[in-house]
Amino acid sequence: MIERQHLAILRETDRLGSVTAAAEALHLTQSALSHAIRRLEAQAGVALWEKEGRGLRPTQAGRYLIGLAQRVLPQLEQAEATLADFARGQRGMLRIGMECHPCYRWLLRVVEPYLAAWPQVDVDVRQAFQFGGIGALLGHEIDLLITPDPVERPGLVYEPVFDYEMRLAVAEGHPLAGEVAVPGDLTGEVLITYPVSPERLDIYTRFLVPAGCLPRAVKVIETTDIMLQMVAAGRGVSALPDWLIEEYRAMLPIRSLRLGPDGMAKSIHIGRRAGDAAADYVEGFMALAGAA
Repeated sequence: MIERQHLAILRETDRLGSVTAAAEALHLTQSALSHAIRRLEAQAGVALWEKEGRGLRPTQAGRYLIGLAQRVLPQLEQAEATLADFARGQRGMLRIGMECHPCYRWLLRVVEPYLAAWPQVDVDVRQAFQFGGIGALLGHEIDLLITPDPVERPGLVYEPVFDYEMRLAVAEGHPLAGEVAVPGDLTGEVLITYPVSPERLDIYTRFLVPAGCLPRAVKVIETTDIMLQMVAAGRGVSALPDWLIEEYRAMLPIRSLRLGPDGMAKSIHIGRRAGDAAADYVEGFMALAGAA
């Protein structure tokens, strides 16, 4: 009774907010779209939409089917894409989600040898849903999720592949003395961060907030290059992975301090769906990631 077209109509109508826009996106006439939904409602014996002003609002039954569409359609779309890859002689597409700004540079170390080892597999890296990657993984929008902060969910497993230490990057001539920074040292500093909410930043959750401290000001910058240029120019300090700071030390007058006497240990994890039968090219990526 429920056809794929029904699910596509419900998803697009909900996403775009109108029947007209959904019909255009699906290359249907508005009357054909409306007829398809009325027929489904008649077969099911329940309304899926109700008017709300000039728009439509899904009923409880409609919301249920929209949720189903959001889970099922990405899987069908991925299956079709994979079959198309096989038809072209490719092994498939490895879709990787990123929940970590600096991890992108680490990923480049893995992707280069991976593409050489698997010439018939393409790689797609997605960052549009940054810090919403769990939903993308569970919804089959991506195959692997790279994250420094794994969140346990039923049906997901994580594997640590790279250990590192978060450190405080400062300019070479910065007045902070010694090799260790304490939370109070940052109360007079400008903290430069990626565009991430404070509750997702270790410098807050594991260092500043437990000590009841906050920086004097915060600057949000999207790119690592500009961030560390700002640090080198004495415009602020930033908490970054030790390996990333070391990469830039050859180009910029910066150094790093340990965050607290015990440091701040972290790991990059790769998450995947527990029930998936792993393709050999996925296992190949995991092996290279563990060795990077």
